[in-house]
Amino acid sequence: MTGRFAPSPTGDLHLGNLRTALLAWLWARTGGGRFLVRMEDLDRGRVREQFYDRQLRDLAAIGLDWDGPVVRQSERTELYEDAIARLDTYPCWCTRAEIREAASAPHGELPEGAYPGTCRDLSSAEQAERAAGGRPAALRLRVEGVPGVDDFVLRRGDGAFAYNLAVVVDDADQGVNHVVRGHDLEDSTPRQLLLMRLLGLPEPEYHHVPLILGPDGKRLAKRHGAVTLEERPEAPDDVRTMLARTLGLSGRTPDELLREFDPSTLPTADCRLSADRRFDRAAS
Repeated sequence: MTGRFAPSPTGDLHLGNLRTALLAWLWARTGGGRFLVRMEDLDRGRVREQFYDRQLRDLAAIGLDWDGPVVRQSERTELYEDAIARLDTYPCWCTRAEIREAASAPHGELPEGAYPGTCRDLSSAEQAERAAGGRPAALRLRVEGVPGVDDFVLRRGDGAFAYNLAVVVDDADQGVNHVVRGHDLEDSTPRQLLLMRLLGLPEPEYHHVPLILGPDGKRLAKRHGAVTLEERPEAPDDVRTMLARTLGLSGRTPDELLREFDPSTLPTADCRLSADRRFDRAAS
């Protein structure tokens, strides 16, 4: 088994990130497998260099180790270019606002966020006209007959490769066959499975796990306060123990947690951070 944790170095890891990392590490190590760390740093406008080391420091502080060097997606763009060259794509000049407007039109009745196909069948002349307008084009995958999957972006207009493409290429290239991630990413799975099949890549086993929510019931974020390891009053070992308790685990050291870990007993409900920043109730 080869598992991984793949954060984006756009800020410090919060408790929800650390909990998912702990779960992914436990799952991989319990099976005697490899555990990799990969930095998903393709969004150059938001990535900050200091967060690479700070995120790795926090993972190590709660007792997680990993195999091999930490891979940066920004150093692997040739792999993504090669993958795109094997796919049926077309340029798209639509903005997000235009897509939302088209989806909400009376004749549309499209799922929220779905691409209406505006640029899908443009002629060469129409494409040239739009290109002459100066707006950079994104690159979309042409999807045929896959329920619930629209023509999605593989490379953005600013040249950044999309998450769905990069994660598929990287997991296959690194031999990742076991993915643990938050259930908020579950809706991306059909797109990624489609890309794997089109590219002839092996499909990993996915586990989408519950989240830690803020006191307001929304996804954990900086606005909730005291959500990063540095902000917590507890020592890192105590934070790990606190996170383990939300998974139904009583061990205090990494070795104890490994001996105790049983995926079949994991909770299925999100955990909510209480007003006093403790994990004392499940989300409804």
